[in-house]
Amino acid sequence: MVEDGPQIRAIERVTTPAAVGICISATLFVLCVAALTYYCYRRRKNHLNNKLGKGRRHGGPNQPLAFQTHRRPTAVKSPAGSGNTTHYLKKSPSPTGSSKSPPGISGPVTPSPTSSQGITPQQETQEHRPESQNQSGEARDTYTTENEVSAPQTPNPSKEELETNEKNLAHTVQQENPLYLGQLVFKLRYKQDKNALVVSVVKCKDLPAKDPKLGSSDPYVKLQLLPDKQDKVKTRVLRKTRNPVYDEDFTFYGITFNQLPSITLHFVVLSFDSYSRDDIIGEVFCALNGVDLSQAENQQIALSRDIQPRSLKIRSQGRGELLVSLCWQPAANRLTVVVLKARNLPKMDVTGLADPYVKMYLLYNGQRIAKKKTHVKKRTLNPVFNESFVFDIPAGGEGLDSVSLEFLLLDWDRVTKNEVIGRLDLGGAKSTGSALNHWNEVCNSPRRQIADWHKLRE
Repeated sequence: MVEDGPQIRAIERVTTPAAVGICISATLFVLCVAALTYYCYRRRKNHLNNKLGKGRRHGGPNQPLAFQTHRRPTAVKSPAGSGNTTHYLKKSPSPTGSSKSPPGISGPVTPSPTSSQGITPQQETQEHRPESQNQSGEARDTYTTENEVSAPQTPNPSKEELETNEKNLAHTVQQENPLYLGQLVFKLRYKQDKNALVVSVVKCKDLPAKDPKLGSSDPYVKLQLLPDKQDKVKTRVLRKTRNPVYDEDFTFYGITFNQLPSITLHFVVLSFDSYSRDDIIGEVFCALNGVDLSQAENQQIALSRDIQPRSLKIRSQGRGELLVSLCWQPAANRLTVVVLKARNLPKMDVTGLADPYVKMYLLYNGQRIAKKKTHVKKRTLNPVFNESFVFDIPAGGEGLDSVSLEFLLLDWDRVTKNEVIGRLDLGGAKSTGSALNHWNEVCNSPRRQIADWHKLRE
């Protein structure tokens, strides 16, 4: 028997296409809600930015809109001022050069280099001051705030512009005075408790360019104490500059205060060359007997000297004479050379003396094939050498026709390269005058010692 009642059926399962459709619909709904939310956010943000942009015209950018007020610029009074007179202040220039202005302070305004009638904002402020402020004869500085300068300010020159200006200025000075080699700045201090002399090499200014391609030099400074020539020091090499700053201290111990007047500082400025000998720019002599060293016990004394060329001391004097003796031995195919002595040499040191020696070369067909040199004779202008040398003449030569001798008289110096005082040529195309006569006599009188004096030339 079947009972009457509601008919119950099993629910059919959800198919896969239906589930995919439901997921896609939900995803589209979420995307629409997100897009609508983003649109509303952007619209509100643009609206607020427009309001803030209008508010910046009437107040500072960092203030809230409700508190943006217009503040009239006012002058800053000096605490030392009195009465109703406003004293304008100005930031002192930095002793180390140009620097940034502190926050809230405007930088210096430089006049236009192309206009001689240009007026800076500070000049306008001074022209429009009340008469009571201009009655005083004292010069008044100005101190301006950030809002007081309405005219556009000239930016500070860059490092490249400053270097270019210095090069142009140095080039102009050297064109006006070709012998100008720059300046050397140094400091002196004497420590009496330690018997020490402190010499500080500070800097060089407006040095000539020893490298024509780069238009600069690689300078360094050598220092020695005269007349002893024992204490010798040098600074580091600074690359590609004509205004090097060293700030290096050199201390010389064992010098009493009574010895200072007899000491002379000898500075030599050179340009480093990695491929050949360093170029000598010039030198500076500073005799301590002309410096008030009583002040140097407590503080440093700053001095500046023009750099002088080394050749000036020879141009003002003769180069001296050299006595040599020659003997030609055809059987042994040898040439004997005796360097006897020299006289009337120029004063190469501040002491009025020199440290000469002779270097000689044997030339065959214009090529140097052998060299000899004498010993150094210290502190004399009339050295006596008495040294004999023998040169072997190459085989195949007809006598001395293809042979010549070159003599160089040099001043020995441990600090710098030895400087040539004078030269002498015997034989060859360069031989003239007494040198030619002497050489012809030697060739025509073999196995005979023939001596003669010869003036040294440049």
